[in-house]
Amino acid sequence: MSRYAAVWLDHKEARIFHIHMDGVDEAVVVAALPNLHHKHPRGADGDKEHPDDVKRFFRDVGRGLDGAEEILVVGPGSAKLEFLRYVHRHDHALEPKIIGMETSDHPTDKQLAAYAKTSFGLQTRLH
Repeated sequence: MSRYAAVWLDHKEARIFHIHMDGVDEAVVVAALPNLHHKHPRGADGDKEHPDDVKRFFRDVGRGLDGAEEILVVGPGSAKLEFLRYVHRHDHALEPKIIGMETSDHPTDKQLAAYAKTSFGLQTRLH
């Protein structure tokens, strides 16, 4: 893996970018679709989301960041904060590696990779 990683996430998916001297490797983690058999609604819209589904999603995102020493978390809404809370409670080794969090709507993959390189100060080091 790489020393630097950025993750863009919302409640539906996470796009993980590991940044190398040679380029960028991307992985996507998709959240579980809500199961209609869950009996306890959650969220403002009453969508049926099971707490274990969210934990599993955040756990999988954390696994996708394995090997990174510095991590930037980016996203449009509250998912990035919920991920940080999950990491604080359940993934103590990952927590100190998160060096920044930014709000960003829906950048393209190239835009996000370029933003991450700039945030890590890699634009000049990689060229």
